[in-house]
Amino acid sequence: MGVKYEANGTELRLFLEGHIDSANSGIIGDEINAAKETGAYENIVIDCEKLEYISSAGLRIILRLMKSGYKLSIINVSTDVYEIFDMTGFTEMAEVRKAYRRVSVDGCEIIGKGANGRVYRIDRDTIVKVYVNPDSLPEIQRERELARKAFVLGIPTAIPYDVVRVDGGYGSVFEMLNAKSLAQLLESDPSRFDYVMELSVDLLKRIHSTRLKKGEMPDCRENVLGWVDFIKGYIPDDQYEKLKKLVTSVPEDDHIMHGDYHLKNVMLQDGEALLIDMDTLCLGNPIFEFGSIFNAYVGYTELDPDNVKQFLGIDAGTARRIWDRTIRMYFDTDDEEFIERIKTKARIVGYTRVMRRAIRRGGMDVPETRATIEMCRARFCELLPKVDDLELK
Repeated sequence: MGVKYEANGTELRLFLEGHIDSANSGIIGDEINAAKETGAYENIVIDCEKLEYISSAGLRIILRLMKSGYKLSIINVSTDVYEIFDMTGFTEMAEVRKAYRRVSVDGCEIIGKGANGRVYRIDRDTIVKVYVNPDSLPEIQRERELARKAFVLGIPTAIPYDVVRVDGGYGSVFEMLNAKSLAQLLESDPSRFDYVMELSVDLLKRIHSTRLKKGEMPDCRENVLGWVDFIKGYIPDDQYEKLKKLVTSVPEDDHIMHGDYHLKNVMLQDGEALLIDMDTLCLGNPIFEFGSIFNAYVGYTELDPDNVKQFLGIDAGTARRIWDRTIRMYFDTDDEEFIERIKTKARIVGYTRVMRRAIRRGGMDVPETRATIEMCRARFCELLPKVDDLELK
């Protein structure tokens, strides 16, 4: 059979297959010893995805590895093999992780997508967020922890209850009984615009009224400062300096923000609006959230308004109405001067991120991203002279 292995620095990964018993344990033990000699390893990971059975003779091989001083973990263990490890006490001596069940999203409806993944409905009761990064387990754990914190603080949140394998990557599973996103609700019945906006803005206010201690979530202002530094050299120095000063002068804030708030990230279930896609949760001033909201409805698709239909399932005119109504309802005002001032500040934040994304996706070498960069330059020339701060006043 042969024991396959992979070396990665000080980590050795062993792949066990088939049946391991007294008949072949000696050979397998010798092959594992030979693999150990190929490097100076500190960690050994035993991948049991293809292991169907292991007897006491095979367990003794693993026990010898444990006693040799390696940091040992056993992963992708089937239910039957896990019972053997559990019954013999190995689960108390080493990290033993069950294999993730596999699901397919072929032909499934996409109900949301973002930079980090896509959200699919896999049946009437269940959705799964599939991550772009094939090694996304740390991201999944981070998002689960952020969602848990938000839920405990009273923000209505869909909590993932399972992690699954999807093709070559991973996904988080959520139970969403007959739930629809607010975008789907509006697309199917445009007459419910006011109802959708009320749900969306009420939830946004609820998020922004929730506080955490500094350090319990990422600081959004630091992220935005990173965007500003990223576009340095693509805008005049005086604009860069002013933009950086505007962002730096925004006071630290311990209120929660979603970071990617739009109608596809709010699900309606039994009359309750639930927040999904929690990997962008952060702390900060709401002006940064409004920059993100502007981008979702206008900024990212400004040069090609038809793209908002692909993203949110709504037309460009409706998207602009949502952006305008969000500001009016959030601040409960029809003061046009105030509304325009807040929009201008949010657009400055939004175009900073739009420009950064365009640079990362092709910069001046690709016609589409070059046009976006030039648009952002024009917007900065128009908007930056109009503001002296980014505060919500």
